[in-house]
Amino acid sequence: MDRLLRHFLAQFIRRGTVKFTTANGSRFTCGDGTGQPVAVRFLTTEAERRILLDPELALGEIFMEGSFVVERGSIADVLAILMDQPDAMPRWARLQWWLRYLVRHAQQFNPRGRSRDNVARHYDLDGRLYSLFLDTDKQYSCAYFETPDASLEEAQLAKKRHLAAKLLVSPGDRVLDIGSGWGGLGLYLAEMTGANVTGVTLSTEQLQVSNARAAEKNLTQSAKFLLKDYRDIPGPFDRIVSVGMFEHVGVDFYETYFRHCAELLADDGVMVLHSIGRSDPPDVTNPWIAKYIFPGGYIPALSEVVPVIEKVGLLVCDIEILRLHYAETLKAWRERFMARWDDAVRLYDERFARMWQFYLAVAEMSFRKQNMMNLQIQITKRQGVTPMTRDYIVREEAKLRGRERGKWPRLQIAGG
Repeated sequence: MDRLLRHFLAQFIRRGTVKFTTANGSRFTCGDGTGQPVAVRFLTTEAERRILLDPELALGEIFMEGSFVVERGSIADVLAILMDQPDAMPRWARLQWWLRYLVRHAQQFNPRGRSRDNVARHYDLDGRLYSLFLDTDKQYSCAYFETPDASLEEAQLAKKRHLAAKLLVSPGDRVLDIGSGWGGLGLYLAEMTGANVTGVTLSTEQLQVSNARAAEKNLTQSAKFLLKDYRDIPGPFDRIVSVGMFEHVGVDFYETYFRHCAELLADDGVMVLHSIGRSDPPDVTNPWIAKYIFPGGYIPALSEVVPVIEKVGLLVCDIEILRLHYAETLKAWRERFMARWDDAVRLYDERFARMWQFYLAVAEMSFRKQNMMNLQIQITKRQGVTPMTRDYIVREEAKLRGRERGKWPRLQIAGG
């Protein structure tokens, strides 16, 4: 087993330095000797066998289970090397990739009932878990780092401001927030623009928090949150925004999604879609992520999204690609989570904490080292609805900053 393991790992790891210790105690090093070395150990031959049979699924599993341990560096350091290789995946794993690609439509088939179940698996976890690492507003999506030294709180506020500027919201506008999370964006729009916001979520945990926050801010008349599927919402709306929800739609439902948005959007309305995307052709969801973190989820290629928007008769007005913003967001989340490790273990257990650690690390490195990015697509139903140049975004953000200074308390660090 040791020779086989060394042979296949040496084929894949050609950059960086990874020192391995096998379950039998033998040692070998893979890579070109550059960079800060990391050291890892397999504790069982079963873990070694699984990494050879299905590396994309097995690595996360054996780390969660404790049969693959990092002895020098962190799992994030290990993943930074593994995900920065000339080949995106080990060559011996390509057969599994093709098999997964053939069945990806079935895995992403998300009718209403399955969508609710998928959401519950992730978003209805103990709310205290998310408080360990998110900002004070519980923004669970890519932040917008206007400056390299911005805090997570500042960057998440900047994200809301940036989206609001692109939406061009006026007082009294009817705004639909599809996938409204814990209500932060909807409450921001209601408070800062005077809009009437309807947020929809499939998470009972998020719904309770959102409505409680609206009541706390005396915004229940202008910000309402509903436990509903986006497919069951009637219109019309002047503005539609969706942040971090499109990744749960599934490729077979893209046309359903955009066709319903077209029906909901007023003729002079504006929609902004904020989603994780991939900068290469259509792919499959990482099997570990699909099994343990986001069942039914899929990160779309831009080439899978724009043709559907065109097909349903909507117009793409603007596309902005955010490359490393999510990498920095995830780094902040990971560092905060690790600082509260004992709290996470008390909430669940060591296995769950390692699972979450791996999730945040592998997600960060997919943005930092591979092909993931965030996209913001501005959409209308006809020409002339949005300004001819992008200068208006800066002007609208400046207006919103002024309102924030008058209404919001000084930013505080979550848990501080």
